[in-house]
Amino acid sequence: MGFHVIKRDGVPTWKKWLIRVVSVVLGLLVSSIVTLVLTGTNPLDVFSYMLKGAFGSERRMWSLAQGIAILLCVSLAVTPAFKMKFWNIGAEGQALIGGLASVTCMIFLGDKMPNWLLLIVMIFSSMAASAIWAVVPALFKARWQTNETLFTLMMNYIAIQLVSFFVYKWSNPIGSGKIGVVNPNTHSGWLPVIADKSYLLNIIVVLILTIVMYIYLKYSKHGYEISVVGESENTAKYIGINVRKVIVRTMILSGALCGIAGFLLVSGTDHTLTRDTIAGRGFTAIMVSWLAKFNPITMILTAFILVFFQKGATEISTQMGLNDSFSEIIMGIVIFFIIGSEFFINYKIKKNEKEVKE
Repeated sequence: MGFHVIKRDGVPTWKKWLIRVVSVVLGLLVSSIVTLVLTGTNPLDVFSYMLKGAFGSERRMWSLAQGIAILLCVSLAVTPAFKMKFWNIGAEGQALIGGLASVTCMIFLGDKMPNWLLLIVMIFSSMAASAIWAVVPALFKARWQTNETLFTLMMNYIAIQLVSFFVYKWSNPIGSGKIGVVNPNTHSGWLPVIADKSYLLNIIVVLILTIVMYIYLKYSKHGYEISVVGESENTAKYIGINVRKVIVRTMILSGALCGIAGFLLVSGTDHTLTRDTIAGRGFTAIMVSWLAKFNPITMILTAFILVFFQKGATEISTQMGLNDSFSEIIMGIVIFFIIGSEFFINYKIKKNEKEVKE
């Protein structure tokens, strides 16, 4: 008697979330067992370290919220393209180019205009630079049907090398390979602090973007066209949708949102730029968007889960005096179970009861 995999039909929403919750719990249990075996640490202490890493102090809670906001912003950026089945793997590079545009404005225009005007120039420069970076593979896809996955992936490496070049060129002190904090005395190009909370404006901006993107995808004509193109390009053409136009327009939007993420990181968080500023969020955002089924509101929860575990895993490594590799192992285990839950939501394993008679 064997087994075969069949697709589930009409799984209730409550059951989907139950499977996801169970997968997270199993991920936590396996992580604690692995930690126990490798370090001898009590599993209860593992859970305690995770909570401490995310909620241990007011500063850590704001850092958690900031991390969720930036990851969510990049996730919002990739969502329209992925819903259209344009596999944009280039959010990392697009956001980096946006950050490069922002830091360029800070360096060369910081003492030449008032801060409010500089911030406006920065955000539009970041959005434009990232949109241009994103639209190049879109044009090739629309015109010559090139593979957008490879194209956008390769654009990441070009962006990283460009940023590395300018970081070295503008390094301070010269030859250090680091730009350092830009405009530390004048704070030119820095986002204003609201209610003594450095990250509050970042969070507010991303919340607004989330609501706008939800309305755009669900209720606008453009959102409808994105859905139709994602379902079937032939159907879209049949009902009169210009598929090439939709692809290019959607990727301009995707790139512009990546530019906002780069701007927020440079202007509102780091006040500098390195090749690691985006820190892999461009790839993590793909999982956030996919797990949320391209729903911007649900992405708030998926982004929270991933950032929470990332903060918790880092705290476990710190408390035990281990390197970052251990926290990556913990994150890998949790992500494995989260991704695995989607298999059991969409498919089920059934016994093959057919008997073979001789």
